[in-house]
Amino acid sequence: MSTWLITGCSTGLGRALATSVIAAGHDVVVTARDVGKVADLAATAPERVLALALDVTRPEQVASAVAQAERRFGGVDVLVNNAGYGYRAAVEEGDDADVRRLFETHFFGTVAMIKAVLPGMRTRRSGAIVNISSIGAQITPVGSGYYSAAKCAIEGLSGSLHGELAPLGISVTIVEPGAFRTDFAGRSLTQAATPIDDYAETAGKRRKEHDTLHGTQAGDPAKAATAIITAVEQPQPPGFLLLGSDALAGYRQKAQARADEVDRWEELSASTDYAEE
Repeated sequence: MSTWLITGCSTGLGRALATSVIAAGHDVVVTARDVGKVADLAATAPERVLALALDVTRPEQVASAVAQAERRFGGVDVLVNNAGYGYRAAVEEGDDADVRRLFETHFFGTVAMIKAVLPGMRTRRSGAIVNISSIGAQITPVGSGYYSAAKCAIEGLSGSLHGELAPLGISVTIVEPGAFRTDFAGRSLTQAATPIDDYAETAGKRRKEHDTLHGTQAGDPAKAATAIITAVEQPQPPGFLLLGSDALAGYRQKAQARADEVDRWEELSASTDYAEE
C-alpha cells in the first residue's frame, strides 16, 4: 500500500484515477479547488481517503496539502500532477492574462507540487512523480499553441528532473494522453474571447462552437487510470508514457515527419561546425 496525492480530482482523468487508486486499496489524498466536489470520493473509504481543497496556484494551499498528507499518512509516495484545463486560441488571439493564468496552473503549479513533496521523497529515497502532459506537446495542433507550450514546459522540466532524481530512487513519468471521453473539450475548455477572421480556417475550426469531438473521444478514462497505476507500480516506471491509440499514431507520424526533415536539411545543419585546418 502506498500514499497517492492527486491534483484535479473533481472531473475527468483525475477523478477516474482517484477512483481506481482508491479501489486498489491505497491511501489517497484527493484534491480539487472546491473540496465539495471530491467529498464523495472520501466517503467511499474515509479511513484511507483524505479530501482537501487545493488550488495549485496558491502556495499556502500547496504547502498545507502536503503537510496534511504527511501528518495523516506519513508521507506522499506518488504525486500525480493532473490539475489543469484546456485553452484554445490562435497565438495572436491569446489574451496575456489568460496565458499567464494557464502557465500558473499547468507549469508553475506543477513545479510547486513537486518541490513540496521532494524533501520527504528524498529522505525516504523513494517515490514517484507523474506529470500529466498531452499529445498536443508533440503534435502542436493549430489553436492550441499556448496549451501545447505549457505542456512542453512540463516535459522539459520532467526530463531534467528524471536525471536528477533517478539516483535517489525517485521516478518521474511524463504521461501524454490523446483524446479521452472527459469534459476536457466541454466544460473545462476555455478559449480566446475575440477571434480574428484570418484564422477562421485554422485555429477557428477548433473553437468550442465548432468542436464535434466532445463526447465521441475514443479514450476510456477508467482504462487510462489503470494504465497509470500499472506504470507507477513497475520496478522501473517508464519515463514517458503515451495513452491512447490516437496518441500513438500522432506521435509516430510527428516523429517520422521530423526525422525526414532532419535528413532533408542534414547538410545545412552540419555546415555550421568549425572547419578543421
